[in-house]
Amino acid sequence: MALRKYSPTSPARRFMTTSTFEEITTNKPERSLLEVNKKTAGRNSYGRITVRHRGGGNRTKYRIIDFKRAKDGMNAKVMTIEYDPNRSANIALIQYEDGTKAYIIAPYGIKVGDTIVSGSTADIKAGNTLQIKDIPVGTIIHNIELVPGKGAQLARSAGVSAQLMSKEEKYGQVRLPSGEVRYVSLLCRATIGQVGNIDHENISLGKAGRKRHMGWRPTVRGVVMNPNDHPHGGGEGKSPIGRPSPVTPWGKPALGLKTRSKKKASNKMIVKRRNSK
Repeated sequence: MALRKYSPTSPARRFMTTSTFEEITTNKPERSLLEVNKKTAGRNSYGRITVRHRGGGNRTKYRIIDFKRAKDGMNAKVMTIEYDPNRSANIALIQYEDGTKAYIIAPYGIKVGDTIVSGSTADIKAGNTLQIKDIPVGTIIHNIELVPGKGAQLARSAGVSAQLMSKEEKYGQVRLPSGEVRYVSLLCRATIGQVGNIDHENISLGKAGRKRHMGWRPTVRGVVMNPNDHPHGGGEGKSPIGRPSPVTPWGKPALGLKTRSKKKASNKMIVKRRNSK
């Protein structure tokens, strides 16, 4: 998908880019697959902010995505390629032979009229879903399950892909987009190919207003706050943070501190951490 640039009619327009949406075939989503998308503005059930910098944004409807792809052996035809306001990837509306409709993450290269299928007899082509035990080593995959039957959890963002590195006994080694290599059960499902909308990472928002439309409120640096609001705050004029290393607003070390629990049960499934030497 190509990007559109604008003439610099204003400072915001000078570096703004948007997608041309040339892959999108309709702007009318399937109504039976829509849900209310209630916003919380980062508040929990007590009304306290647990996720900062969230709030506002355009109203959206949630598209129900089929991450399980459990209709084995039944062909499905791609009806439309659509925009999804809730994720970076595009989605595809498919219709099975029995008339059932579903949304899936649109793989790169898929077009309206293509036929996709799930199950052990499926060909190794983009959009087909198989268990990892049925996928050849070296294949590029996405939409990977972590628990058999739970639905895809890994490699779902625009333009990303993982690679099946090896298979041994009950597990396969998968290299994820972050560079992490981890074991995944051979009974877990994955979809062949790369996630579409690969130019998403090159989009320049250009102005703060576009970020507000997405439901993000401004982020303020700690050094410009008062000392009662942030450990970096205070001082006369422009001041350094005044500490050996930066910290969060609650005094915890920031920038590089590993926060993953050493007691986490799934640590044994990680073969190589991302960014490891």
